[in-house]
This record gives sequence, structure tokens and C-alpha cells, in this order.
Amino acid sequence: MRFMPFTALHPEAGRLDATRLDLGCGMDWTQVHKVRPRVELSCPECGWGVHAKHSPSGVRFFCHDPGRPPSCELSNESWEHHMLKLELAGAIRAADWYAELEVPAEDGSWRADVMASSPDGTQRMAWEAQLSPITVEDIRARTARYRAEGITVCWVSPHKKTPQWIDAVPAVRVRAPEAEEPWVVDDGVAGFDFAAGGWTVREEELQQFVRWVLLGQLSPCRSLPRYRKVPRVVDKQHWILRRDQWWTSRQSSSAQNKHEQMRQRQEKAKEEAEARKKEKEAEAERRRKKLEEEDRLRRAEEAARRRKVQEEEHRVRMEQWRQQRAEEEARRAREQAEQEEKERQAVETAKAWWGRLSRKQMEELFAAVAERAWREEQLRVEIPENPAMAVHFAYGVPVYSRGRYHALYGVVRPCPELVSLSPQLAYHRVLVCNAQEMREFGETLADRITHYDLPGHEQLSMY
Repeated sequence: MRFMPFTALHPEAGRLDATRLDLGCGMDWTQVHKVRPRVELSCPECGWGVHAKHSPSGVRFFCHDPGRPPSCELSNESWEHHMLKLELAGAIRAADWYAELEVPAEDGSWRADVMASSPDGTQRMAWEAQLSPITVEDIRARTARYRAEGITVCWVSPHKKTPQWIDAVPAVRVRAPEAEEPWVVDDGVAGFDFAAGGWTVREEELQQFVRWVLLGQLSPCRSLPRYRKVPRVVDKQHWILRRDQWWTSRQSSSAQNKHEQMRQRQEKAKEEAEARKKEKEAEAERRRKKLEEEDRLRRAEEAARRRKVQEEEHRVRMEQWRQQRAEEEARRAREQAEQEEKERQAVETAKAWWGRLSRKQMEELFAAVAERAWREEQLRVEIPENPAMAVHFAYGVPVYSRGRYHALYGVVRPCPELVSLSPQLAYHRVLVCNAQEMREFGETLADRITHYDLPGHEQLSMY
């Protein structure tokens, strides 16, 4: 959903802010909303005419008149963007700072979603609700433009997935409220646990976070290289975050520095202890060398003997491995030959089985299958032009129904002698020429066989 700006330009009163009771200039909403004659208001971004409106839930805003420029950034912002800006403005005012929405730079180089100004007017801080995609380079450049004018900034993302730029600039991710719950900062704020030696992510209410930032109790802090990996549990899943920057307190920033100094002192002490240890080891090594020369020949002889034993053991193992490999290859060759012989015999058996039918008999059989399927079940079956035996159906020919549902109708003339090799036949209809062929199956598949009472004649080969 696209929404409208909260600010407008009045020809006499200047800038109006729909989020403030007095519109920021001592006026009442009724002085601009549905008044006649209409007040000539304009959009501060594109200069197009706007008029005062409010949503069904009572949110006040300014709506562009028809024909507005499609490139106006204020009119293209989403409802979620507007609601987050309202929340930020409310949090700033709750901290007793002045909040102004959609504030542009004098030269037009930037426009702050919400500009916070201190009560004495000496400090300004921009709060940016960043919903649209932006590169790290672009957000750093925009932050630098604020910094060049002495304005601090905090970027706020409401997306469920943490943006890439969250630690490239001062930023947080917030979670929208459910029911009556408040907005919550759920990423970007952390405290340093000195005892654990690392950062701990903390969730804070957005209003409290804004207050702490404006009062200087929280500020951006660079995470030192050793402490950039931070564990966190989200929805019972353990994650390792990598962060270069956090919003944190002065105490936590100081704790990180103190912990780093302590760690460096410990490492220096460890290095010194290691150096002393190495010196002692070097002295002991010099003493050992006096004995090593006497013992060298004996160790060399023992090493040669062990090497010879190892080589012999390796030779025996290799010989055993080669023998086992040769036996395994011979076994596989025998099994393959046996399998190939079984397959050859199965093919010969199937050929002999199908050779009992002439081409005409086969055509009659398939025609009978199609005719009965249509007559009894109103099914049309596909009759193959060149029937092919299916190995997994005991060298029978599968036929399929046509139409909306393409399914196996039955298996034509599987070989009785090969049925035991195709257990899946027990789940399908078996179609044979006559009762004589059906009897050749014996009790096997007795309740699955259909015969067509075709006569037997002409013993020709299928191949």
C-alpha cells in the first residue's frame, strides 16, 4: 500500500506537520481539513497541490491532488514506512526533544525522515526509516553527508532479515508490535560482558532506546576484531553474528577496551613465560646433546631394524590385500557370469513363450484386450505398434489406459516360468489368450488373470 506525506507547505504559516496537535505552527487541524474555501497547500518534496485527510484509524496526513508527479518520494513511501516514522517521532517527543518529519536540507542533498532537535537547539539527529534496498556504499555516503553538517544519524530497519549495512553505519533493526505490545529494537544494541569476554545482544523497547540515544547514554561503538563474533539464540536456533559496530553504553565501550588491555597483558605475560620456558628447554637440549652422540648409532640401528620390520609387515599386508582383491574380482566375475546366464536363459524362455504366437494371434489378442476394456470398463487402452517385452513384468507387454488418467491397465502374456522373478505382477492384471495359457500359471496369480478364450494355431516367432 502506498501512502502520503505527513508534511505540507502552507502559503502563510509555512511548514505543517500532521503528527503534531498544533501542526507545528499553532494551527488546528480543522483549519486545513475540509474547509471552504480550500487552503492552498503544497507538497514540500515535489511542490504539487495536496489536501488534508485522515485514515479510517484516525492517522492524519496530506494527500496529493490528482496528476501528481509519479517520482515524488514522499507519495511513494509505504504505509509501514509512515508508521515507523510516526513511532520514531513519538519516541523523540517522549524524550523531550523536538521532532520534525520529512526535513530537507537547504541544498536538497538529503531529506531526513524524522529530525530530532535538542531542547536548547544545539544538537540535531536524523532518524531514517530505511525500508527500500540500499547498498553499503550508498548508506555510508548518505551518513557522511549528515556528518558533514554536524548531524548524527541512526538508520532503522523494520525488516525481519537483518540488512547488510547494520554495522556499516549507526543502525538498528526493529520489530513491529503485535496487539498492544510496543516496538522493540531486536538487533543493533549490545552490552559487553566482561566476565564472558564478549558482546551480548540486547532487546530494548524502541522508545527507551531513542531516549537513551538522545540523552547520550547509548552511542555507536566499534567492535574490536577479537570480539566481532557474537552468539545469539533466535527461535531456539543458535546463530553466530558478525558485527563491526553496536549501539552501547559508555560502560560497555570502556569494558571492551579494558578487556582488550587485560587480554594483551595476559598475552604478553604468556609470551614472556613461553620465552623463559624455551630458554630452559634450550639449556636442557644442550645437555642432552652430549648424550645423543653416544646414543646416535644405537638409535640408528634400532630405527633401521624397525624400518625393516615395518616394510616386511607392509609387504605382507599388500600381498594379502592383492589376494583378497583378486578373490573378490573373481567372485564378482562369477556372479556377473551367472547373472548374465540367468538373463540369457530368461530371454530364451520368453522368446520361446512368445514364439508360440503368430503375428496375427498377437494382433487378435491385443484387439481383444482393447475391445473388452472398452466394453466392460469404458476404458481406451493404448495398443503398442511394436510390442516390447518388459523384464520387470516377467517379459510380458504392459498396456496403458488413455485419457485424463494415464495408468497401467494390465500386462499381456507374462512368461509363467519367469513370474517368480517379477513379484510386482501380484499387484497388476495379467491378460492371456485362453484358459490353456491361464492353467500354465498354476495357482500363481490365479485371482489376477484374465483370458480371452482365443483359439491356439500357427506357431510362429515374435522375433
